[in-house]
Amino acid sequence: MKTNYLLIIMLFLFIYSCDFRKSVNKDLITGMTSVGNGLSCEDVYLSVGEEKINRKTFTYGENIVWNFDGVDGFKKTGNFSFPGMQMTVTDSKKDTVINYSDLYAEKDAGVDLSPLLLTSFLTMANPIHSNNNYTIYIKIWDKKGEGTFTATMDFEVVPDKAIEIEKNILSYNELYLFSEERKKVIIGDEARLNEKIYFIIEGLEGFTEQDGKVYIGMNMKATDASNTVLLDETDMLGNEAYDPADLKSQVLGNFLFRDPATKNPVTCELEVWDKKGEGKLKAKVMLNIK
Repeated sequence: MKTNYLLIIMLFLFIYSCDFRKSVNKDLITGMTSVGNGLSCEDVYLSVGEEKINRKTFTYGENIVWNFDGVDGFKKTGNFSFPGMQMTVTDSKKDTVINYSDLYAEKDAGVDLSPLLLTSFLTMANPIHSNNNYTIYIKIWDKKGEGTFTATMDFEVVPDKAIEIEKNILSYNELYLFSEERKKVIIGDEARLNEKIYFIIEGLEGFTEQDGKVYIGMNMKATDASNTVLLDETDMLGNEAYDPADLKSQVLGNFLFRDPATKNPVTCELEVWDKKGEGKLKAKVMLNIK
C-alpha cells in the first residue's frame, strides 16, 4: 500500500513537471483571461504611457498597451527568440474591426532580449468608436516551436467626460480634441502653448436640406480665468452651401494659444447650428495651457 502511494505521488510530480508551462489566469479587475500552453509569462498588465492601469473602460483616443513581461519557453537559436503576435478586436456583434496577423513580422531575424517583454498597442479611435463594447484577442506563438500564450479581454470605450455637450436635433458620432503637433487626441484638460488644437466633429447630421445642400453656422470662443477673451469668432463659415456628406465626414475648428501669461483654466467653446432649421450643438471644455 505504501508503494502504491509513493507511485501516485511520483506520477503526479511527473505530470506536473511535464505540464508546468500550461496555465490559465484571470484578472478579477480587468476580466482579462490568459492561457499559456508551452509558453509562460511572468506578468501581463495594461499601461498608458509609463503608468500601469487596472481598468476595462477606456476614453476615446487613449493609447492602451498590453504588456507581456517575462515571456519564456521559446525554442532559441543562441540567445534569440522568435515570437509572433496576432491582435484581433471584435465588436459587440462579433464582427472583426481590427486584425493584425503578426505584429512581430519584421522581427523574423529573432529578438535578443532577456527577460523578454512583448507589447501590443491599441489606439481607441476609428474604426473603434465611443459608447461601444469590444473584445481584444492577443495570441503569442513560437515561430520555431509549438508554444502559445493567449489573452482575451472585454472592454468599453466612452467619450471624453471633460467635454460638455448640449445638442438639439443635430447628432454626431464622435466629438473630440486633437493636437496637430502631437498627432494625438487630447484627453482631459491637458494642452500646450503654441500647439494647434482642433475641435473635431465626426458624423454630424440632422440639418435641413434645400436642393440637396445644407447651411451651417459656426462660432468659436475662448476665455481665460481672468475673463480675458482670447478668441471670439462668429459665423465663421458664412452663407456657403455644403454637401451633407462633407459635414458627416468631418467638421472642425481650431484654437492656438501663444501667450504664456494666459490664466488657467481656459474655457473653449464651439457652437454649430442649422441656418435653415432649429438644430444646434454646443461643446465646451476647460483646458490648462502649459
